[in-house]
Amino acid sequence: MEKSLKSLSTTYGLYLALILTSFTIIGYALYLDLFTKWWFGIGQLLLVIIFGIVASMKARKLSGGFISFKNAFTAFFITVAIGIIIPGLVGMIIFNFVDTESAGILQEKIVENQLAMMQNFGAPQEAIDNTRTQLEAEDNFFSIANTLKSIAYQLVGFSIVGLIVALVVKKSDPNAA
Repeated sequence: MEKSLKSLSTTYGLYLALILTSFTIIGYALYLDLFTKWWFGIGQLLLVIIFGIVASMKARKLSGGFISFKNAFTAFFITVAIGIIIPGLVGMIIFNFVDTESAGILQEKIVENQLAMMQNFGAPQEAIDNTRTQLEAEDNFFSIANTLKSIAYQLVGFSIVGLIVALVVKKSDPNAA
């Protein structure tokens, strides 16, 4: 059963990674501004959560309708970890080795987008200027260190979601002693 759970989770994780990697490559190749759109990030976030939930539910079904909290969380986490790490590494390769110029252009677009959003929300000019100074002082958003930090933060955040999902999905066998 343990091997089936890991196999199922790995498969869903690879599907998720393929989709998110495709988004990264398409965004890079066709429309760099896609990475600055709020709905693009939220869509990816929801996709990751949905794949994690589906993997946990399928793992429960694979286990005969019953699954422990630990196994439900494991199914969620393996799926999400694979689904996040692979596209993160692909993005890191693209923006650090293949086309570093695009990383600079995208960073400028992200800074301008964030500043415009602050202006639209009526932030004081002093706050906007401070934010501009902070963002422009930062190193490459897509550096290896920043990419690894981003992956780690995402894993922590999605683990919290995974704990909630595992709590909902777990189901004990009433006939088990």
